Amino acid sequence: MNKIFETPLYAYQRSPDQDAATPVRHKAIVVGAGPVGLAAAIDLAQQGIAVVVLDENDKVSFGSRAICFSQRTLEIADRLGTGRQMVDKGVLWDAGKVYFDDRQVYEFNLQPDTGYANPAFINLQQYYFEDALVARVRELQAAGAPIEIRGHNKVDAIGTHDTHVALEVDTPEGPYNVEAEWLIACDGASSPTRRMLGLDFEGRVFEDNFLIADVVMEADFPSERWFWFDPPFNRGQSALLHKQPDNVWRIDLQLGWDIDKEHEKRPENVIPRLKAMLGEDVEFDLEWVSIYTFQCRRMDRFRHGRVLFAGDSAHQVSPFGARGANSGVQDTDNLCWKLKLVIDGQAPELLLDSYSHERVQAADENITNSTRSTDFITPKSEMSRLLRDAVLDLSEHYDFARPLVNSGRLSTPCTYTGSSLNSADALNGPEVTRPGAACPDAPLGDEFLLPKLAGKFTLLTIDADAPDRIEEGGIEATRLALSVKDDLTLELKRRYLGGATSAVYLIRPDQHVAARRDNYEENAFRQAIRRATGKE
Repeated sequence: MNKIFETPLYAYQRSPDQDAATPVRHKAIVVGAGPVGLAAAIDLAQQGIAVVVLDENDKVSFGSRAICFSQRTLEIADRLGTGRQMVDKGVLWDAGKVYFDDRQVYEFNLQPDTGYANPAFINLQQYYFEDALVARVRELQAAGAPIEIRGHNKVDAIGTHDTHVALEVDTPEGPYNVEAEWLIACDGASSPTRRMLGLDFEGRVFEDNFLIADVVMEADFPSERWFWFDPPFNRGQSALLHKQPDNVWRIDLQLGWDIDKEHEKRPENVIPRLKAMLGEDVEFDLEWVSIYTFQCRRMDRFRHGRVLFAGDSAHQVSPFGARGANSGVQDTDNLCWKLKLVIDGQAPELLLDSYSHERVQAADENITNSTRSTDFITPKSEMSRLLRDAVLDLSEHYDFARPLVNSGRLSTPCTYTGSSLNSADALNGPEVTRPGAACPDAPLGDEFLLPKLAGKFTLLTIDADAPDRIEEGGIEATRLALSVKDDLTLELKRRYLGGATSAVYLIRPDQHVAARRDNYEENAFRQAIRRATGKE
């Protein structure tokens, strides 16, 4: 077994809060030290917001769990200080192959374009992501940042109030009480926080189960995503193969609905299934085995007063498409800059409602895509199966059929169309950078665009005049001036100008477009700042 599972990263230590005469109140408390909770805490700490993370464990998650991290997540991780470490450790891939029965029907490339600092996807066990995030917390602590992780601190009770949230926390030395001005619940799909507040999910649980097996083996398979429909080794079902670091391979095998989960997880039952897939002579060791049920559900809203839900505690999707952890990290990217402005008194609390509105839209988009994938992978009628199989047969020879094959539409960032924070589009520019969209990266000589946009409001000008800074209601936007004359790859022009000859963008701290026009107009951009901060 990988020793990382056994290593305490944030062992229990007694906190001064446990000896306080009255409950200590913190600016922000995060419940849960998984990738989403740690990302939220790091983001807040880097902005100077004091934050405490409470977790009932003291180690990384057992098993690889989430393994596919998207380009957008890696871009966020760059800002959090863990992106390069993840890419260096991870398995890079952008190609996939789809099989039907015993034949390959087609293959695809996720990133045919160039000009991005990060790959389309990496495969990396979740425990390595968590390990990198905890190491980043330690770096921030050494630099004096206001961040703390408390292991073996289990939240047992929550009381919500107009000005704060009261928590009762259990520890190996007994319970204590603490308070938070804002509580961020990142405590997973079974979320005790959600349960204690009497809240629930809405959505579908699909009648299907998949076996996950992390297999350690020496194999010469390429670093690609391989998906099988109705393979000879798992008739009537499907299968997935992904490579991870350290010669670990993720194998997913569809099992059906009416199964005994504990029986199916036993090694004596798992190993014959894997041998049927890999071959009798292939030597391997099982590192981790689990069974999951397809679920596509979410909370009605992600903000409940001073409690904010993110990641699996707020929404669940079926795993095909890599939408779980990626969407959770993107939740925190949307939330933390808004919470910073509210805490600092630079924006009304109403701004936090936009977190719920925008990320509910993203969750619905993920649920829609995940549901469609699930329905294609697991047809619910014989007619649906016949139609699916016909599409697979056609895809082997005809390009038009390939977009209809759905083995999991892979995660992409949500464009917040209709968001109250967007200003009207006043540029005849590319769809990819319309208001609400996440900014795509672009090469700038030896550098890239996105790091220059991180964590602040930016006035991006392309062959347009504008002041070096503009301040509105205490919010400052600083100018980044670029020109297509220096755009040797023409990717900046393609992604930000389209047919226009000049452009001015207002970019939010989470690198989403708030407004764009062909030229700078002061009143319009002042209004855009007010809108983007919930003041209009």
